[in-house]
Amino acid sequence: MKTTHHTTGLNAIQIGLLRMFDRQIPDEDVLEIKKIIVKHLGKKLLEEVDNVVQKKGISASDYESLDSEDVRSTSGPEHE
Repeated sequence: MKTTHHTTGLNAIQIGLLRMFDRQIPDEDVLEIKKIIVKHLGKKLLEEVDNVVQKKGISASDYESLDSEDVRSTSGPEHE
């Protein structure tokens, strides 16, 4: 019988986390873990946005001007 090897695209840490949770976990714990992960990823996202804003020199007035402009696309099927 021929065995096919598939790569998962997961790194060693991700695989380790999956192995840690290879058991029954109460729903409450799963929700708590999800909240922790979402909070962590949200924090990382905000840090990255702050870095980009700083590097590009984006100011509050830039946000205000975008807010007052109509930046929707004028092309596409809904505009034909």
